[in-house]
Amino acid sequence: MTITRHRTKPIFVGKVQIGGDAPIVVQSMTKTKTENVAATVKEIHRLEKANCEIVRVAVPNQTAASAIKEIKKRIKIPLIADIHFDYRLALISIKAGADKIRINPGNIGAGWKLKEIIKAAKDYQIPIRIGVNAGSLEKQVLDKYRSPTAKALVESLSNTIDKFEKNNFNQLVLSAKAAEVLTSIAAYEEIAQLYSYPLHLGLTEAGLPFEGAVRSTTALAILLAKGIGDTIRVSLTGDPVLEVVAAYELLRSLALREYGLMIISCPTCGRCQVNLIDLTEKVKRALIKYKEPIKVAVMGCMVNGPGEAKGADFGIAAGKRAGLIFSKGNIIRKCAEKDLVSALRAEIEKVHKLK
Repeated sequence: MTITRHRTKPIFVGKVQIGGDAPIVVQSMTKTKTENVAATVKEIHRLEKANCEIVRVAVPNQTAASAIKEIKKRIKIPLIADIHFDYRLALISIKAGADKIRINPGNIGAGWKLKEIIKAAKDYQIPIRIGVNAGSLEKQVLDKYRSPTAKALVESLSNTIDKFEKNNFNQLVLSAKAAEVLTSIAAYEEIAQLYSYPLHLGLTEAGLPFEGAVRSTTALAILLAKGIGDTIRVSLTGDPVLEVVAAYELLRSLALREYGLMIISCPTCGRCQVNLIDLTEKVKRALIKYKEPIKVAVMGCMVNGPGEAKGADFGIAAGKRAGLIFSKGNIIRKCAEKDLVSALRAEIEKVHKLK
């Protein structure tokens, strides 16, 4: 199956393209206080190493907005300023060098404030994401729909898009996030039919890393499989690097991106005669820095061995105190259990350069 993506307008955030024919862009958001430049830069450097392509920072005050100038000097990826409540923070962030801003129409205030933001974005030639959130819809929209339904999210977004277009501004990215999976899916499906602006996919307030990844994947996978979405953030209550890891795993699972090490492993059962969890973790640590796309299998017995994992580029089929190293289902060599990881790496290095 090949996914046919909805064609959207290309928008540039710094040098990174969102929409058009660009790959789906992976982004995250820092968890630090933005005004703490050293901590924020340190976290962004970790995200850069994980191959995060765009990063967003919270801008709750003027000190945080002004810090963007110094942060930008020390990082490589484009930076987005996340703005709520005070339109002046958007203006300061833009002047400080933000590559894009995100505004929430539910709390940005009067129309003239939005016009000031639009003017500044035009002057500095940067895009804006209209980020509608189910938890902060405009009062008139909530009064009409009584709850943050998918229709309410879409109406809030449409009302704001109209204001931008009337001011001749179309460098837009759109999002309409809810904590509920089905609400988010319904909202994005309707938006994709109405507009050709690129879409930022995400599930807000998804939760802790395990539960949040499951909920986010449930929503995002359905939308991505329908060709909807141009950039994603898997929002997690945890280390932002995990958001990037989860995003790439999701995109790779749908054959929408290829990147780095992908480990497949059997769940183990009573046939297994090795500590497969420990072995799989050792394989991951040995190969985690490899950036070129490669699929590696770690299997716990001959049933789930070379035959069942023949789609893997390389793999281990572990047995009692020994195991097999294989490639594309073909057995390469047999070695002792203690040597399996080093033997696997050695065989991969004959074909690929490990970093």
